[in-house]
Amino acid sequence: MSQYDKVDPVSLYPAPPFPKQEQSLPGGAWKMDPRPDHGESSYVGLGRLKGFRGVVTGGDSGIGRAAAIALSREGADLVIGYLPDEQTDAEEVRDLLEGEGRRAILFPGDISDEQYCHDLVEKAVSELGGLDTLVMVAGRMDSNDDILTLTTEAFDSTMKTNVYSLLWLCQAAIPHLEPGSSIVTTGSVQGAQPSPDKIDYAVTKGAIGVFTAALAQQLAPKGIRVNSVAPGPVWTPLQPGSDDAETVFSFGEQAPYGRPGQPAELGAAYVHLVSPESSYTSGATITIAGATPAY
Repeated sequence: MSQYDKVDPVSLYPAPPFPKQEQSLPGGAWKMDPRPDHGESSYVGLGRLKGFRGVVTGGDSGIGRAAAIALSREGADLVIGYLPDEQTDAEEVRDLLEGEGRRAILFPGDISDEQYCHDLVEKAVSELGGLDTLVMVAGRMDSNDDILTLTTEAFDSTMKTNVYSLLWLCQAAIPHLEPGSSIVTTGSVQGAQPSPDKIDYAVTKGAIGVFTAALAQQLAPKGIRVNSVAPGPVWTPLQPGSDDAETVFSFGEQAPYGRPGQPAELGAAYVHLVSPESSYTSGATITIAGATPAY
């Protein structure tokens, strides 16, 4: 099966109940049951990104891994950012992509650190000879039912990871981007429909939408496009890493499809927004949420 086969989307992937499971953040895809589908066996490329050079943050697992696989199979060479604790997942991605003849360079670090963000971009420029796209997927999500126990440290960590990193990565990348290049951020339906236990996360996702729309206007004269993907519930390590076992047990059942999305179902959106085929698309957000309304 590939992404081009006609299928019933409702029954395409597993639905809850799922095995009860918890992990410590950032979590690992290899520990999850069932294991997420990132498109390893299903994504078929059509050569839409031949010669492209890109950075993907969070490319070790989840949506970032699906984006990395899809971009690579369309012809892009990549530098992949991820936390050092995610080395096992990252090496799986590298081995898969390099086995298919593409370059996949691992560069571990924490995007909540300004210097790392600049170093990540410089690594891509030096290793790949330039930069055509910056795809920012990595993020931090935790759950907290009581704002009185939401610490400044936790709030600050979420803001730096999800919002500050966009500033730092874009500041590092834009001087290297030529007309026709692209930037893609990753928002969430949480930015418009926040869950009460994810206040800090939802605030950052709302900010990402505003950041994307503003930067798209600023960079339009330079011929650099800026767009966003806004997922709904997706089966990634963030779930057992940030929620309790009972929540994971029923994760995604509230979606109209009755199941969470799989990372593989988002890869094509990143390809579309990076590809020249979306040349008149900038400042836009693609919502991928299984019929869950974005607003």
